[in-house]
Amino acid sequence: MNRIDRFKINEIGRDFAVGDIHGCFSRLQAALDAVQFNPDVDRLFSVGDLVDRGPESEQVDSWLAKPWFHAVRGNHEQMAVDAYRADPEGRMKGMHLINGGSWLYARSSVEQAFYSELLADLPLVIEVWTPAGLVGIVHADCPYDHWNEFVWAIEQGGPVEAAHVAAIAQWSRKRIFEESSQVVGGVRAVVVGHTPVRQPAVLGNVYHIDTGGWMDGHFTLLNLQTLQAYPAIDPKLSRDWEE
Repeated sequence: MNRIDRFKINEIGRDFAVGDIHGCFSRLQAALDAVQFNPDVDRLFSVGDLVDRGPESEQVDSWLAKPWFHAVRGNHEQMAVDAYRADPEGRMKGMHLINGGSWLYARSSVEQAFYSELLADLPLVIEVWTPAGLVGIVHADCPYDHWNEFVWAIEQGGPVEAAHVAAIAQWSRKRIFEESSQVVGGVRAVVVGHTPVRQPAVLGNVYHIDTGGWMDGHFTLLNLQTLQAYPAIDPKLSRDWEE
């Protein structure tokens, strides 16, 4: 099910977004400690791809149970869901396996069902209000020039349109590969992951923040109130990795 989760302004603490986690929750915790994250007042929003590839994917349930942690559904979560729900020939399972999903299929059928349904319950999009305006969070891209068109397609479009939009939102690399600086209207910023970058890349008002904390990079935490990145963005942005 595609849906949008909406959050009001955090009036007592900070809001951060983080790039793809891929089962590296201990490294994520170290990044949170570095900015003195306070779970009593601060919130953390994930761009998705919580699982696969890293050694701690099974911890995803305990992290999603934290009241201050919220995530959208990335393409890796979608692979797990599709393999469990509608893949009688095993094609999606095979794709998921070669993309780091072996941790899931090594578990019992009961556990596979538990994790798959847990990931299926994640929203496609998150909206966070800040004192400076609305910030949208989606895994890969917003396929429209205006945020309201994107929201309408998700919430009111027909099944075919909604599925098409979801696929782009979870899988597309078009914007960053074309280095498009097209601004998404109707929103202060759009925060995405999916495509690893050496440093956060800001194209128009779209912030690409998967800086490879799950491999040989680091986790970037983006303050949604100030749009300041921790660690700070290096002026020399580069894009040397591909997922």
